[in-house]
Amino acid sequence: MKFLVAIVMSLVLPFAFINNVNAQMALEPLERFPQATLSIVTPDMRKHEFKIWVADTEARREQGLMFVKSLSTDQGMLFIFNAPQKISMWMKNTLISLDMLFITADGHIESIAANAIPLSEKIISSKSSVLTVLELKGGVASQLGIRAGAMIQLTNQ
Repeated sequence: MKFLVAIVMSLVLPFAFINNVNAQMALEPLERFPQATLSIVTPDMRKHEFKIWVADTEARREQGLMFVKSLSTDQGMLFIFNAPQKISMWMKNTLISLDMLFITADGHIESIAANAIPLSEKIISSKSSVLTVLELKGGVASQLGIRAGAMIQLTNQ
């Protein structure tokens, strides 16, 4: 029996590795994601602009910023969902720390999960129903004074 298990494992493990490599290779290049400029207006009327990729399909939302090795302070990714709902995210396969800004359907930041830990599988959730999530480089929200209540404006697509 041990011999049979060893044979099966020797056949299965290489395919598992190949499938993992293929999964990484099947990622859509970020250049193919829709791109836009997004502004955040803080309650004290300061405006901060970001160049963003738009994750507007299930496949793009699943991919997110996985395997991205760096992000500048003026870049981010906006995850757009089909309807307002409580959103849960994680950092699996995400190599950099991120701030997650949960945004309501009317464009206000509902809450911020700051400095999410790279590669963590801990679930990070909105406090209530939101329509979008903006991911920025970890620490940027605090650095720029962006807090819950700030307003999001999508300037172009």
